[in-house]
Amino acid sequence: MFQVFIGLGSNLGDSADIMHAALLTINTLPGCQTVRCSHLYRSKPMGPQDQPDYLNAVAELKTDMSPIELLDALQAIETEYGRVRNGLRWGPRTLDLDILLYAELKIQNERLTIPHIGIAQRNFVLYPLQELVGPKFVILGVGVLADCLDHCADPPLICHSKMQGVE
Repeated sequence: MFQVFIGLGSNLGDSADIMHAALLTINTLPGCQTVRCSHLYRSKPMGPQDQPDYLNAVAELKTDMSPIELLDALQAIETEYGRVRNGLRWGPRTLDLDILLYAELKIQNERLTIPHIGIAQRNFVLYPLQELVGPKFVILGVGVLADCLDHCADPPLICHSKMQGVE
């Protein structure tokens, strides 16, 4: 099984409940299991500011799915939980699931970039990821996680709450 880290985000509806339910749904995917999940972090939205704050987390998975199979499954889960893809970049959403890291793979094609293209500039990814892997973790092709946090222009985040029922 491959070690995968996914980012979770939501700023519409009951975000904490939606993200928890999405993780439970991920666990029903064939050959996919949630290992652990970070706490929830509240962050300001990227892009348009006339929308609610986000709740964000990072989950570690073990999976036998290929990166594209996992991407398709995660996008189907987003749709299941009310995500509407209307072309508005960084708009509000009930659920956002991003593959951040997939084993030691580097992928860049029209559908998927791993490591995630914005991983080093997004505190709402770096803080919860650090909670799971520690500050000395090396992000393939990017660098040491602590260095990314030191250079991140976003303001520091404060932990919001624990994800209920997920270790």
